[in-house]
Amino acid sequence: MSNLFILRNYAQKVPSTIPSSILFSSSSKSLTIYDSFPKSIFHFLVLPRVQSGSSIDIDDLESLKTLFARDKEEAKTILNALNEDAQGVKCEIEQEMQTRYGFKWPIWIGFHGAPSMHHLHLHVISSDLCSERLKNKKHYNSFHPKLGFFLHIDDVLSWFDSEPSYYREMVQLDQKAYEKLLKEDLVCWKCEAPMKNIPTLKAHLQEEWNEVSKREKRRAERKRKQEEKQLLETADDSTSEFERTEKKVKLDS
Repeated sequence: MSNLFILRNYAQKVPSTIPSSILFSSSSKSLTIYDSFPKSIFHFLVLPRVQSGSSIDIDDLESLKTLFARDKEEAKTILNALNEDAQGVKCEIEQEMQTRYGFKWPIWIGFHGAPSMHHLHLHVISSDLCSERLKNKKHYNSFHPKLGFFLHIDDVLSWFDSEPSYYREMVQLDQKAYEKLLKEDLVCWKCEAPMKNIPTLKAHLQEEWNEVSKREKRRAERKRKQEEKQLLETADDSTSEFERTEKKVKLDS
């Protein structure tokens, strides 16, 4: 089977048959798998499962565009379920961030405007974009949070509450228009500095990440020392109160 169809294959499987090296978690509505080529420190894909007896079949779940071609309320139900499970994945990532690094940083949840793989999938990705797998302009621009190719889940869900004409326009998902965005010049998504090539950009992103890490570790250390100081002061106050009480008892006796 072509790797382009591998997600479709997983979506039809019973979760227990998927290796733990691939499957992160599952629910009645979705599967969450590790991205095989992660573009950040944390990168997962949330896939809608193919439900037997559902009016939504596997072809409807080919992409965001094919899903929107179905009934509007059905599409909304599926996207809300994916978002709910993605939010759970986000919480688990944040716990791991705290455990491994001692602090949390932003996590993005969204779709690609023109996905390269078959079967609808929602990216849950940490905002560092530090990875050996991020190798070219297309990789980077597909996750740039402000460029427009990466469709944040909250923005997509907001289409349902917009004017009907705007909804119809957005759900067209013109593949050529989105693919043009992948050719945009490289620009740091945080400071908007232009970058001449991918190696320069990756070094810049790593440097920014290192600075964030150092800053957060210093902040955590200051917090730890402050908490220790408060504990000592509380202990001193308790000891003083005990001594005052003991002296009063002796005087009264």
